[in-house]
Amino acid sequence: MYINVLGAGLAGCEAAYQIARRGVEVRLYEMKPHKLTPAHKSTDLCELVCSNSLKAARLDSAAGLLKEEMRRIGSLLMSCADKCRVPAGGALAVDRDIFSSMVTRAIRNDPLITVIEKEVTEFPCDAVTVVATGPLTSDALAERISALCGGSLSFFDAAAPVITAESIDMDLAFTASRYDKGGDDAYINCPMNKEQYESFHEALVNAERAPRHDVDVRDPKVYEGCMPVEILAQRGLDTLRFGPMKPVGLRDPRTGHRPWAVVQLRSENADKTMYNLVGFQTNLKFPEQKRVFGMVPALKNAEFVRYGVMHRNTFIDSPRLLCPDYSMKSEPGLFFAGQMTGVEGYMESASSGMIAGINAVKRLKGEQTVTLPQDTMIGALQRYISDGTIKDFQPMGANMGILPPLEEQIRDKKQRAAAYSERALASLEAVLSLL
Repeated sequence: MYINVLGAGLAGCEAAYQIARRGVEVRLYEMKPHKLTPAHKSTDLCELVCSNSLKAARLDSAAGLLKEEMRRIGSLLMSCADKCRVPAGGALAVDRDIFSSMVTRAIRNDPLITVIEKEVTEFPCDAVTVVATGPLTSDALAERISALCGGSLSFFDAAAPVITAESIDMDLAFTASRYDKGGDDAYINCPMNKEQYESFHEALVNAERAPRHDVDVRDPKVYEGCMPVEILAQRGLDTLRFGPMKPVGLRDPRTGHRPWAVVQLRSENADKTMYNLVGFQTNLKFPEQKRVFGMVPALKNAEFVRYGVMHRNTFIDSPRLLCPDYSMKSEPGLFFAGQMTGVEGYMESASSGMIAGINAVKRLKGEQTVTLPQDTMIGALQRYISDGTIKDFQPMGANMGILPPLEEQIRDKKQRAAAYSERALASLEAVLSLL
């Protein structure tokens, strides 16, 4: 007996690992290295193609709660992430190359997992299957999924540029985290005064954008969490100052005052030789990125090791198609996992792969599949993607709003979040034996 897993990204690798942990063989299909998408640069599995941040680390946050739930269930990805984290203030960020390498070794060295390097264009019908091909599914399989699901929805995802640390002018930048949280080495901040910011804004909204590839869907929906910075800038002069360039909680030690605007840089690797521009996902042409982002004083000599890119992201109408256990209503032996299901975010995708893998084993063995309690973050995401009352389905990341209300009202936001987390972890402990 074996289970097929299509795609070796975050959801696929987590699904394969969970299946193997339960003593079942896995055939893990991955089209790399024979075929790469425009967003992929590495031949390793589980490549992080956008940010290297896995969002907030603290337990009294939705993202932090999700990751702690995954740890307690026994997540491979969380184990690897915790071992290769880099400074990022209150967030859990990783050295993306070390992270992918660690996951790749764990998967390839597992005796129950066979990695098959080939592009899949049809659903295998020989065994229970988990489809985790992600937002960059190849054209042929995307068409097959679309036919099976009666059409799919698409939007565009964008990645931020990465520059060398040595090219940052530290005479014009300073290290600090907002409100001094996370240590002074978490971020490099590149301040701008009012005149510099307004010149930068004008150049950004008028810069030339890269054409989309033919494989991209017409009239895309762009998810807010990955909105290109040039699109945000078009919404108004001060939009960026209240978004990715907000100076709140920062004070320039050279002036003693809060900057008018600031570009934050987050370390991209453990050695801190590379930094990404936080919130600067973009679809500008490469020369334009160098020109416009070089208008930030501290980045005037920035050396780009990776320019920002925009790529396709696809998800299905899950509330109409999927059960809470991530299986198809019409095909119980076919599971979906990852961003394709409408969970948004790295760890959200991995958590869906975790549950889909666990339930694929249960389906194979004729056992009852599981949906975690609704007051856990993973369980709330399971119910969100399968909620048939949702008419205009859009991707959703972990957030406290999808959890059921607390029995008692707590006005303090931090205390309320802590209460949500405490309740969730207690509920999870009560059902761990079922997993």
